[in-house]
Amino acid sequence: MALTSSTMLPLGTEAPHFKLFDTVSEKEISLDEIKSDVATVIMFICNHCPYVKHIQEQLVDLAEDYIPEGIKFIAISSNDVENYPEDSPEFMHEEAKKWGYPFPYLYDETQAVAQMYDAACTPDFYVFDGDMKLIYRGQLDNSRPGNGKPLTGEDIRNVLDDHLKGNPITTNQIPSQGCNIKWVQ
Repeated sequence: MALTSSTMLPLGTEAPHFKLFDTVSEKEISLDEIKSDVATVIMFICNHCPYVKHIQEQLVDLAEDYIPEGIKFIAISSNDVENYPEDSPEFMHEEAKKWGYPFPYLYDETQAVAQMYDAACTPDFYVFDGDMKLIYRGQLDNSRPGNGKPLTGEDIRNVLDDHLKGNPITTNQIPSQGCNIKWVQ
């Protein structure tokens, strides 16, 4: 596993539109159908990455805490399923069910969405405001597998809290780190 950092898409970037298969509802869903006029968190994750496994419970807690505030969460897996079959839609569905994901878990078969977002790693996080302009890209918090730091979701929680209060969002944002997205060769 190669440790990879976010590429840090420029703040203010408008969210690229997409329509992908949701492994939870088993329907095609577009960004326009599931975005929020408050804020939308888009997460590039997968099933097999130890960095994602480390944070899964916090992802569910985070979504459950902020969905009532009108914030939407969207998870996307863009990995090459031929070489990483555990990241296939069937297993994505099982993983979402196992963890009780309260958000769609979308399959980016062509990897075009990951490319549009300049996603580099799993997990990779993006927070868009109600106008779908990027206000945050970076880490969930500073906990990583084996580093002994508590898993809190602090970085994203601070951004969401500030956004909900109308406070300015810090531009001092730390890249996420995890496994590289498994690109089709």
